[in-house]
Amino acid sequence: MKTELAAFEKLMELMRRLRGPGGCQWDAEQTHESLKRYLLEETYEVIEAIDAGSSHMLKEELGDLLLQVVFHSTIAEENGEFTTAQVLELLCDKLVRRHPHVFAGLEVDDIDELVANWERIKKTEKGDERRSALSGVPYHLPALLRAQKITEKAARVGFDWDNVEPVFAKVLEELKELEETLFSGDQERMEAELGDLLFAIVNLGRFLSLNPEDALRKTIARFMHRFSHVEDSLHGRGIRLQDASLQEMDKLWEEAKLKEREADTP
Repeated sequence: MKTELAAFEKLMELMRRLRGPGGCQWDAEQTHESLKRYLLEETYEVIEAIDAGSSHMLKEELGDLLLQVVFHSTIAEENGEFTTAQVLELLCDKLVRRHPHVFAGLEVDDIDELVANWERIKKTEKGDERRSALSGVPYHLPALLRAQKITEKAARVGFDWDNVEPVFAKVLEELKELEETLFSGDQERMEAELGDLLFAIVNLGRFLSLNPEDALRKTIARFMHRFSHVEDSLHGRGIRLQDASLQEMDKLWEEAKLKEREADTP
């Protein structure tokens, strides 16, 4: 069985061969910029494999994601920016530096103190680049995930409620404010109120230890599954979707929900 080091060295050799003379024209033409979309796609495919609970899928998708890291590192090597070894060394140094409770004998009382210490170390590393308590959240994260990380950072410096009740009340307040704009004809205000409602819901999810991205992704999956049941049922009766009444579709929708509940019942 190959060691991790031997397998990684083989991967690097393959990547350099693909980018080199006589290699693959497509691979040779790629840049950091052109590969951005593939990095995102592979990340979401890893998440899909995790959601599916498939170790076989996860093994394959992690490989595809690792390929993107190696691809970018190889391009950087060719451009004289940095080497793959430097990427790995920087990562190892960072892991040791950010885990003083493991590698330097620092004592921490609980997870909250551990996380707070991690943030202090990160802020020290970044220096003036991160003056705000909210700095360090990537702008291009999906909006729900970005909102969650921002509320987490604000909570760590005390900008937070003490319990879930006022958080839930805030959601209801924002919902009411959105309702008040519905017939105003003011699209900009409606957008602002919708954003406030979504942000409040994300904050509620944080209090409930629920990831809003995961929650919404699973809801979308349920919607698609139920909608497919509606389509298949109508097709089986020789009815086109666009010819069915809303009442017919709603009845089949409820039927799909019932089947889900029965499948989940032990």
